[in-house]
Amino acid sequence: MIILAVFLSVITSSSSLYEVVTAAADPQVPCFFIFGDSLNDCGNNNDADTKAKANYKPYGIDYPDGPTGRFTNGRTAVDFLAEHLGFGNPIPPFTTAKGDSILQGINYASGSAGILDETGKHLGKNVPLGTQVQNHQKTFSKIAAMKGGKDSATKHLNGCIYYMSIGSNDFLNNYFLPKQYKTSKLYSVDKFTVHLATTYRDKIKTLHHYGARKIAVVGVGKVGCVPHMMDMFGTKGSKCIQNVNSAAQNFNKQLKKLVVDLNKELKDAKLIYINSYGMSDGDPTILGFKYITSGCCKSREDGQCVEGETPCSNRKEYVFWDSFHPTETGHKAVADRTYKSLLPSDSDPFDLHSLAALDIGVKSGRRAEETSERGLEL
Repeated sequence: MIILAVFLSVITSSSSLYEVVTAAADPQVPCFFIFGDSLNDCGNNNDADTKAKANYKPYGIDYPDGPTGRFTNGRTAVDFLAEHLGFGNPIPPFTTAKGDSILQGINYASGSAGILDETGKHLGKNVPLGTQVQNHQKTFSKIAAMKGGKDSATKHLNGCIYYMSIGSNDFLNNYFLPKQYKTSKLYSVDKFTVHLATTYRDKIKTLHHYGARKIAVVGVGKVGCVPHMMDMFGTKGSKCIQNVNSAAQNFNKQLKKLVVDLNKELKDAKLIYINSYGMSDGDPTILGFKYITSGCCKSREDGQCVEGETPCSNRKEYVFWDSFHPTETGHKAVADRTYKSLLPSDSDPFDLHSLAALDIGVKSGRRAEETSERGLEL
């Protein structure tokens, strides 16, 4: 079913080694905008006509508000990143964000969504990347009204972090489901990853037109190691499904190239690449994980938790919560390494903490104003 990957930390004897303490002060950036899939969804799918939703128990069993639509037992990676960046509250979902809260950011992520519009639609409705970007254009207009104009809105947004983590479903809920989707017949893996990256690039450039200057692009993790995928397709004696992981690696190469190319093209912006695939290397037992190929909750046929079932009590020992998504502990491991790199390979050219510290000022509000008036093709 939904998305991605195994996020594990490595070579440290304790996850607390990379605990980041945030002082009670102003956030490091004015706002934090999140684009993605069920790894980041915090409630956007709750009222959608889809199987890809998590607003029921045992989801949220360790979250203060209970089930909220987060596809895990507690907080997600972006919840931890918001804390690291100094925000006092989680970034709200687009469906419920209102008033002045939008000035500090919005979470647009949607379970089962992908870069391509059709991805995940066999599960029901979702909000693909293109629509998430369109939703941000609406946010831009609202911020412009609050700030007294498009120039002021652009200046505000120039300092914000834009976090983009999407693409796993384009493989798991599209390319590798030939009975539901034709993409594997239309494209080789190489051509498909180029198609994804080209589409992704267009969306990033649209965001840039609407003020985005600090952009984190997160690579796809080891989707071939997801328990549901291994159960469905079999591993043929390997630890994971190698051809699925190879496709993810191929796509990540395209993403890294995209980041390099856009850093050259967009002189007034900075993009970084987060190597989630590489963070999955190493021995997870070093961090105290004991259960690596099974989820903590009893899963339905589609890989999500069975509603109302009692999950395992030793949740910190599990990498996976259901048959697709990490536990809160897994989410925290990747968030800590995203914010401050543990290894040089974790991010390129630097980590999210360094991106937040960059001084990127507005060059001209004219581009945003012209773009807003004529619109961009998505």
